[in-house]
Formats: sequence, C-alpha cells, structure tokens
Amino acid sequence: MDPLFEPLQDFSGVARLFPLPNFVLFPHAVAPLHVFEPRYCAMVEDALAGDHLIATALLLPGWEPEYEGRPPVAPVVCLGRIVTHARLADGRFNLLLAGIHRARVRRELPPDRLFRQAKVELLSDEENFADAAQLLERREALREYVHRRLPAAAAVREQFEQLMSRPLPLGVLVDVISHAVPLLPEVKQRLLEELNVERRSEILLQRLRNLEGQAPPPDAASPGVWPVRFSDN
Repeated sequence: MDPLFEPLQDFSGVARLFPLPNFVLFPHAVAPLHVFEPRYCAMVEDALAGDHLIATALLLPGWEPEYEGRPPVAPVVCLGRIVTHARLADGRFNLLLAGIHRARVRRELPPDRLFRQAKVELLSDEENFADAAQLLERREALREYVHRRLPAAAAVREQFEQLMSRPLPLGVLVDVISHAVPLLPEVKQRLLEELNVERRSEILLQRLRNLEGQAPPPDAASPGVWPVRFSDN
C-alpha cells in the first residue's frame, strides 16, 4: 500500500474541520493547499503536533455572511493526512494533504479552539456489482471518457494509463478521477457522499458524458484539471 494512504489507526473520532467554499477532497487523492488565515494556521499547527489529520468540508450555499463564524458545512467530509508541509516566514503554510477516508459529521464540538472540530463517523464503500464483467465494463467506460478529456501532454496521459493498468478497486479509481476532472463543487460533493460504488461510478460517467461537448483542456497540464492547483483557504 502507498504509505501516503495508510489506513487510520487509533483514530479518536474527533476531526479538525477545514471548511472551504469551492474544494472537495477525495480519498486516495492528494491536494496542495495554501493556508493563510490565522485560525487555520493554528489548525495546521495543532495537526502537525498530533495525528497530522485534517478534514476538508465543503461550505454549504449561503455561507458568505457567516464566513468568519461557523457557517454550515456538508455532512460528509474527507479526512486527510498532511504528508508534507512548508511553514512560511509569516506563519502561512503550503502543504500536501492526502485523502484517507470519508467521514460523516455527527456533531460539532464547542468552540474552545480557534478552529472548528467535530465528532465524525468513518464511512466505507459499498461494493455490489453483480459480476466481474459488469465491473470491467464500467472501468473501460471510465477509461474511454477520461482519456478523451485529458490534456494531450504525454506525461499526463502516461500517468493516467498507469493508473488504469493497476488493479485498483473501482471505488478508488472513481475517487481519483472525480478529484481530477473539472466538475462543479456540488457535483464532487455528491460523489463524495455516495457510498454505493456502482451508483457513484454511474454519476461520474454521466457527468463525463456531459463534458463531451466542451472544449478539451489545453495541451500543457491545465492548472484546473490535472494536476490540481493549490487551493486557498
């Protein structure tokens, strides 16, 4: 197993929440994040001194007036592990966060820290494909649609083909693709919340089909598609 995505051990069930307006992290994906608000810099400091875990949470529509407080977040979050970080001279952070596990927010804890914390329940994929042929067909459909959306840069295509050639569970493959392709945050959140792998893969395929009429990404690696660019808090 890739050490970036080692399963959680002795997780306390309490997660530091990192609410973001336009960003959804998926398990088995890695995202670069730029953290500059004091409360979230404190969150990173606390994580680095402890289990290195942070849960990214999508802010629900209408969050703007309450942003400085505790605006509502989507009920399903992605628990991520800080795998590398750089502390800047002014206290900001650049970090890489590897998605580890889906989790459902059960309740937020009282505001006794600068940052938000919540009691969460870890969630698992539901695998229910009828047979191996159906599973193979779904994987091939994903390969076909995503390949047409990739930048023409050889390195990017090679990375994708290597990914498709590995014996990854379909749920993992769907999560990685969902993270990489240019979908609206609310669509990505729907994919994150769907535990049934068959339904999740069908939702993703339908969204990929909807992208067919749109212009493909440029020849160079597109900052909004692959790889994912740094996301500000």
